[in-house]
Amino acid sequence: MKAKKVLTYAAIAFVVFYLYSQPQAAAGAVRGVFDTVNTGASRLATFFTSVLS
Repeated sequence: MKAKKVLTYAAIAFVVFYLYSQPQAAAGAVRGVFDTVNTGASRLATFFTSVLS
């Protein structure tokens, strides 16, 4: 359990370091994730609209 906590803190520290050292790249990565989620949700909504119509 202690190793999991250490790995969690290390991951959080890496994310904070990445955001601080390369904000443009971090913004691009976040934008890419949100675009992917948005596209997936839109396609899922289109699918259910087609099925239920």
